Amino acid sequence: MIDNSYRYSELTSKIIGCAIEVHKLLGPGLLESAYEECLSYELQKAGLKVERQKALPVVYKEIKLDCGYRIDILVENLVVLELKSVDVLNPVHEAQILTYLKFSDKKVGLLINFNVTLLKNGLKKYIM
Repeated sequence: MIDNSYRYSELTSKIIGCAIEVHKLLGPGLLESAYEECLSYELQKAGLKVERQKALPVVYKEIKLDCGYRIDILVENLVVLELKSVDVLNPVHEAQILTYLKFSDKKVGLLINFNVTLLKNGLKKYIM
Protein backbone atom coordinates (compact mmCIF):
# COMPACT_ATOMS: atom_id res chain seq x y z
CA MET A 1 0.00 0.00 0.00
CA ILE A 2 2.86 2.40 0.74
CA ASP A 3 4.22 1.86 -2.78
CA ASN A 4 0.81 2.68 -4.29
CA SER A 5 0.43 5.79 -2.12
CA TYR A 6 3.87 6.96 -3.21
CA ARG A 7 3.08 6.18 -6.85
CA TYR A 8 -0.17 8.17 -6.71
CA SER A 9 1.53 11.06 -4.93
CA GLU A 10 4.38 11.18 -7.45
CA LEU A 11 1.95 10.89 -10.36
CA THR A 12 -0.45 13.59 -9.16
CA SER A 13 2.52 15.90 -8.49
CA LYS A 14 3.68 15.45 -12.11
CA ILE A 15 0.15 16.04 -13.40
CA ILE A 16 -0.26 19.20 -11.33
CA GLY A 17 3.13 20.45 -12.53
CA CYS A 18 2.03 19.96 -16.13
CA ALA A 19 -1.29 21.71 -15.45
CA ILE A 20 0.53 24.65 -13.88
CA GLU A 21 2.77 24.89 -16.97
CA VAL A 22 -0.27 24.99 -19.25
CA HIS A 23 -2.02 27.58 -17.08
CA LYS A 24 1.13 29.69 -16.83
CA LEU A 25 1.41 29.89 -20.63
CA LEU A 26 -2.28 30.13 -21.56
CA GLY A 27 -3.89 31.79 -18.53
CA PRO A 28 -7.62 31.63 -17.81
CA GLY A 29 -10.46 32.22 -20.26
CA LEU A 30 -10.03 29.60 -22.98
CA LEU A 31 -12.29 26.70 -23.85
CA GLU A 32 -11.88 23.44 -21.96
CA SER A 33 -10.86 21.68 -25.19
CA ALA A 34 -7.80 23.93 -25.57
CA TYR A 35 -6.64 23.11 -22.05
CA GLU A 36 -7.25 19.41 -22.68
CA GLU A 37 -5.13 19.44 -25.83
CA CYS A 38 -2.27 21.35 -24.21
CA LEU A 39 -2.33 19.37 -20.96
CA SER A 40 -2.30 16.10 -22.90
CA TYR A 41 0.76 17.35 -24.78
CA GLU A 42 2.56 18.28 -21.53
CA LEU A 43 1.70 14.97 -19.87
CA GLN A 44 2.97 12.97 -22.84
CA LYS A 45 6.10 15.13 -22.98
CA ALA A 46 6.63 14.19 -19.30
CA GLY A 47 6.59 10.52 -20.35
CA LEU A 48 3.11 9.69 -19.08
CA LYS A 49 0.55 7.49 -20.83
CA VAL A 50 -2.52 9.54 -21.65
CA GLU A 51 -5.98 8.52 -22.87
CA ARG A 52 -8.28 11.36 -23.92
CA GLN A 53 -12.07 11.28 -23.95
CA LYS A 54 -12.06 7.71 -22.65
CA ALA A 55 -15.51 6.16 -22.95
CA LEU A 56 -17.05 5.28 -19.61
CA PRO A 57 -20.06 2.97 -19.63
CA VAL A 58 -22.59 3.05 -16.81
CA VAL A 59 -23.08 -0.34 -15.20
CA TYR A 60 -26.53 -0.90 -13.79
CA LYS A 61 -26.97 -4.27 -12.10
CA GLU A 62 -25.75 -6.68 -14.80
CA ILE A 63 -26.20 -4.41 -17.83
CA LYS A 64 -23.68 -2.03 -19.34
CA LEU A 65 -25.14 1.19 -20.74
CA ASP A 66 -23.27 3.37 -23.18
CA CYS A 67 -24.62 6.75 -22.11
CA GLY A 68 -21.94 8.87 -23.69
CA TYR A 69 -19.96 9.58 -20.52
CA ARG A 70 -16.29 10.28 -21.14
CA ILE A 71 -13.31 10.85 -18.88
CA ASP A 72 -11.50 13.97 -20.11
CA ILE A 73 -8.05 12.48 -19.50
CA LEU A 74 -6.96 9.21 -17.90
CA VAL A 75 -3.28 9.22 -16.90
CA GLU A 76 -1.31 5.97 -16.62
CA ASN A 77 -4.65 4.13 -16.34
CA LEU A 78 -4.68 5.35 -12.71
CA VAL A 79 -5.69 9.00 -12.34
CA VAL A 80 -8.91 10.51 -13.69
CA LEU A 81 -8.69 14.15 -14.77
CA GLU A 82 -11.84 16.19 -15.13
CA LEU A 83 -11.10 19.55 -16.71
CA LYS A 84 -13.22 22.66 -16.43
CA SER A 85 -13.07 26.26 -17.54
CA VAL A 86 -15.85 27.77 -15.46
CA ASP A 87 -16.32 30.79 -13.19
CA VAL A 88 -17.03 28.63 -10.14
CA LEU A 89 -16.80 24.92 -9.43
CA ASN A 90 -20.24 23.71 -8.37
CA PRO A 91 -21.31 20.60 -6.44
CA VAL A 92 -22.34 19.03 -9.76
CA HIS A 93 -18.69 19.11 -10.89
CA GLU A 94 -17.64 17.24 -7.76
CA ALA A 95 -20.46 14.75 -8.26
CA GLN A 96 -19.29 14.24 -11.83
CA ILE A 97 -15.71 13.30 -10.92
CA LEU A 98 -16.85 11.11 -8.03
CA THR A 99 -19.18 9.28 -10.42
CA TYR A 100 -16.37 8.83 -12.94
CA LEU A 101 -14.11 7.43 -10.22
CA LYS A 102 -16.83 5.01 -9.14
CA PHE A 103 -17.73 3.78 -12.64
CA SER A 104 -14.09 3.50 -13.76
CA ASP A 105 -13.04 1.79 -10.52
CA LYS A 106 -10.16 4.26 -10.14
CA LYS A 107 -8.94 5.49 -6.78
CA VAL A 108 -7.63 9.01 -7.50
CA GLY A 109 -9.02 11.93 -9.46
CA LEU A 110 -8.18 15.56 -10.04
CA LEU A 111 -10.77 18.21 -10.81
CA ILE A 112 -8.93 21.08 -12.51
CA ASN A 113 -10.59 24.41 -13.26
CA PHE A 114 -8.36 26.47 -15.54
CA ASN A 115 -10.57 29.58 -15.37
CA VAL A 116 -8.87 30.96 -12.25
CA THR A 117 -6.10 33.48 -11.64
CA LEU A 118 -3.99 31.01 -9.62
CA LEU A 119 -4.32 27.37 -10.65
CA LYS A 120 -3.95 26.13 -7.07
CA ASN A 121 -7.36 27.74 -6.43
CA GLY A 122 -8.86 25.59 -9.20
CA LEU A 123 -7.45 22.22 -8.11
CA LYS A 124 -9.22 19.56 -6.10
CA LYS A 125 -7.94 16.05 -5.44
CA TYR A 126 -10.29 13.14 -4.75
CA ILE A 127 -9.34 9.80 -3.24
CA MET A 128 -11.79 6.90 -3.10
